[in-house]
Amino acid sequence: MHISARSDYAVRAMLAVAQHHPEVVKAAVLAASQDIPYPFLQGILLDLRRAGLLHSLRGTDGGYALTRAPAEIAVGDVLRATAGALTTVRGAPAEVATYHGVATGLGEVWLSVHRAIEGVVDGTSLADLLGRDRLVRRSVADCGPDAA
Repeated sequence: MHISARSDYAVRAMLAVAQHHPEVVKAAVLAASQDIPYPFLQGILLDLRRAGLLHSLRGTDGGYALTRAPAEIAVGDVLRATAGALTTVRGAPAEVATYHGVATGLGEVWLSVHRAIEGVVDGTSLADLLGRDRLVRRSVADCGPDAA
């Protein structure tokens, strides 16, 4: 599995929107807060909207908001919206790779890799990641000089 800049930016943008859920967040704010080039972000937001993960509102009070609660959107949903298949073999989905002779068992290995990746990214929601961020901040604060 290769995580492209586009996919990484998409997950980061979705986390920034999820952090403000159910409020609307402007694209310029997303770009600035996550250090994502604004023109690149616009295309990503369009993909996420087309995939039904975001909706947009126009106007001065406009921006982007999640279509569902952060707990209902998995990292895998975001990755598929921006990159397509989670794992590929020679540019095709792992499910269609076929082998013959001594390599016959290799297809099952690639499917196992695919299932493992799918389990991680589909089992991790935006809410999970936001919760981890809070836990990390809290544990760091607990280690400060005033910690008892």
